Amino acid sequence: MELSPLPISSGIHILSRFGLRPKSGRLALRMKVGVIVKLPVSIKTKFLFFGRRQEKWAASGIRKILLPLAIMTSRGGSVGAGSTPKPNVSNGEHLSTSAPVVDEKAPAPQQDEHDLTSPDTSKTTVEAPDGDAQAWLVVLGAWCTSFCSFGWINSEAVTSNILMALWWLTVAWLGVGVFQEYYQTELLPGYSASTISWIPSLQIFFMMGMGPIVGVLYDKFGPRHLLMVGTFLHVFGLMMASLSVQYHQVLLSQGVCSAIGVAAIFQPALNTISGWFNKRRGAAFGILATGSSLGGVIFPIMVSRLIAQVGYGWAMRVSAFLILVLLLIAIATVKPFQQPKPGILSIRRFYLPFTDVKFLALTVGLLFFTFGLYIPMDYIPVEAAAAGMSQHLVEYLVPMLNAASLFGRAGSGFVADKVGCYNIFIVVCYLTGIWILALWIPAATTGARIAFSTIFGFFSGVYVALIPALVVQISPLSEIGFRTGLVFFACSFGGLTTNPISGVILDQGSGWVGAKIFAGVFCLVGTCFVLVARMHHTGMHLRSVF
Repeated sequence: MELSPLPISSGIHILSRFGLRPKSGRLALRMKVGVIVKLPVSIKTKFLFFGRRQEKWAASGIRKILLPLAIMTSRGGSVGAGSTPKPNVSNGEHLSTSAPVVDEKAPAPQQDEHDLTSPDTSKTTVEAPDGDAQAWLVVLGAWCTSFCSFGWINSEAVTSNILMALWWLTVAWLGVGVFQEYYQTELLPGYSASTISWIPSLQIFFMMGMGPIVGVLYDKFGPRHLLMVGTFLHVFGLMMASLSVQYHQVLLSQGVCSAIGVAAIFQPALNTISGWFNKRRGAAFGILATGSSLGGVIFPIMVSRLIAQVGYGWAMRVSAFLILVLLLIAIATVKPFQQPKPGILSIRRFYLPFTDVKFLALTVGLLFFTFGLYIPMDYIPVEAAAAGMSQHLVEYLVPMLNAASLFGRAGSGFVADKVGCYNIFIVVCYLTGIWILALWIPAATTGARIAFSTIFGFFSGVYVALIPALVVQISPLSEIGFRTGLVFFACSFGGLTTNPISGVILDQGSGWVGAKIFAGVFCLVGTCFVLVARMHHTGMHLRSVF
């Protein structure tokens, strides 16, 4: 007997006659006579059969309704147009009231490779609270990690790069530097500025280069254990640095141990925020990023005053105790919204994200932009001092940059929630490259340099604040930690090699103009790659919120 195709409405009507309510899925029933009945439905449904629910995915529309045939076969009769089918309960035979049985031969659903390279759109995930008390406590804890990680390293990395640049330029600049000045004049007087500058350079490299490893551990275990280990390493490294008297001791304690601890505290807290926020994600990341700005302002002032009053050793210990208190707050408040679901660790997993065009373009773009970003960030005070700017004003250029960066980081997050993270990021990064070429190159007065330092600080703050949001927006939930780590790992090469590249440019005779052109062009090129990632998702729809 062959059944003619029925419209979906008729099929649903027949199913309702047998106590089945279509809501989502695919139904497979094993009748008494062993007939397997599969009912594919064009929508995701759930069927309720004799009080028991069974969920399965369906593929296509109802083509043939086989349930009447199965009932007819089990009864040995036919189903008329106006009759009501009833199960045959004679001779002890009855239809089982147990849950519908799924065909064992049907292939189990497998995760497609696309699921690993595109955002997770599963409807079974719980919607993010987007701003309840616990969510904002997570932001508070993440802010503490930002203050103690990027805020701490920014306070010394900039001054180290300044000294390294001065070594290349062979010009003297007194009064600049916190740790590096003390290392060069008191603790390690026999080492050059370029040698000492490897301490914060290694800090930046380890902090960002450990990203993939920390990301894999985060996806597998969550943030808590990483935060605890990172807190110990960061504080222990600073305590050991306070006792160090030789170059290799400072390099290992402050440049390696403390930096690995920083990597283990910042990235897990960063990744945890994405699970708690959806519509307000940009604002949350913007608030988080203000921690590094405040740290970059507070730590240099605090450490320099403490070194003058109580000495280097206790300056390091007081800083370590302050960091310990803040990180204990982070350990208590940073909790995952959903438990991690780690993927299988394999070599394939390491290169699979780069098969996603959006992620590949984003990573390349951020790498290029990092090369352009670090030159103004490191050399604004150096260029101003070399041009004869007042020493008193030069010392305030970096605090001005960090203060303006604070407003850029906080404001960009709220704006990104309205117009899209990629949209605001692309516009701001293009403007950053334009400001470098149009304002910093011709800047010849004190007012122009102060204006550029403030404007650049504001726009660079947007870059720092939105990197995590860019990665989260194009990544599946189970891959956020690993992919964020890959991006940081790529950017670490920019932080490690920008100073040598800048030194070569300055030594070639093109002077500051060549370095400024290099910075502006790389910022524009990097932004173009980020634009490619955006257009690959939205096409040419420039008004799309993305």
